[in-house]
Amino acid sequence: MRTLWRVALVAMVLAVAACSSSNLTPTPPASADDLGGSGVGAGPASPGQSAAALGPAGFSATGSMTTSRGHANATLLSDGRVLIAGGWAGNNTFLSSAELYDPKTGKFSPTGSMTTPRMGPTATLLADGQVLFTGGAVGPAELYDPKTGTFRATGSTSVLRSYATATLLADGRVLIAGGNTGSAEAGNTAEIYDPTTGSFTSTGSMTTARYGHTATLLLDGQVLIAGGGDDQGSAELYNPQSGTFSATGPMRQARGWHTATRLSDGRVLIAGGGGFDAVLASAELYDPATGTFSPTGSMATIRIGDTATLLPDGTVLIVGGSERDSTGTGSVGLASAELYNPRTGAFSTLGSMATGRRDPASVLLPDGRVLIAGGWDGDETYFDTAELFQP
Repeated sequence: MRTLWRVALVAMVLAVAACSSSNLTPTPPASADDLGGSGVGAGPASPGQSAAALGPAGFSATGSMTTSRGHANATLLSDGRVLIAGGWAGNNTFLSSAELYDPKTGKFSPTGSMTTPRMGPTATLLADGQVLFTGGAVGPAELYDPKTGTFRATGSTSVLRSYATATLLADGRVLIAGGNTGSAEAGNTAEIYDPTTGSFTSTGSMTTARYGHTATLLLDGQVLIAGGGDDQGSAELYNPQSGTFSATGPMRQARGWHTATRLSDGRVLIAGGGGFDAVLASAELYDPATGTFSPTGSMATIRIGDTATLLPDGTVLIVGGSERDSTGTGSVGLASAELYNPRTGAFSTLGSMATGRRDPASVLLPDGRVLIAGGWDGDETYFDTAELFQP
């Protein structure tokens, strides 16, 4: 299993490099990857529009994307639209196309294309409203400007990265950490992107090499780095003031490809994911006050490749994923959904999506609904369909 996983990762890295070699011109964030795989609450329903006015609770169809894609990112822009860019369409096809979802019309429309194809890049909403894209196994980074609908090159990371994390810091800079570095081996290096200069500079290295980990901005400005794809159970903290990492935790169970969601009280919910031989239903909570992880209720279903979104009422929506390991071999996309209640520490099942989706893009909209778009069935079918969850 370990060998198969690494072979798959090497193949994806090489495919990205081949696709992009001729195109190398390059409050907290609201997209899923910006806080390590979890959406952050964007606030309650818009003034004059109650949640009840949006329709009954549950899942409903919305407009379809212009392109089928999985392993993409959804980023809530300052004007309330959602940017979805890059991803994977199967058959070694890495995407550079991008599109916008308008919650007012329920429709997707094309926008400018990225300067290079990317699968599983990081996407970070910056303070000026632009979106920074890094990784996807390419070094050059780029910026999307919602005002012009175009992408343009910015600085390059020091190494190629895939399955890294990007975290918007309190001072507006972005921490890029870990990831595969071109040889399917996890890296422990980290760097900082400065929007004022458009450049990357090295910062302290992590205590452990990681990919498929999560990075979560804590209320005190530090960043919690947890887990990783090589059955990592360790965790560490990045201090932006000193530019150094230090050990914390460890987690109660080793896991990678999990979700991490900062709750309203500052604790972090870690759920699902897995390692080479198992996918998990278990969850745990990190308490920054004590630097320790503690058990909490388990999900009804084992999941990997799912999404987690913090809702305005403080609960966490878990949707999709699959029950198989990260190779995806024989896996089946899940349509089921669950809700985590921090007050009771328990998960409860919800209605199902119309489509079972692994690695979809999801984001909390300003009116309190959640957009879930794209993904794949765990085999070779990628989706252009999208749905909305109404709490």
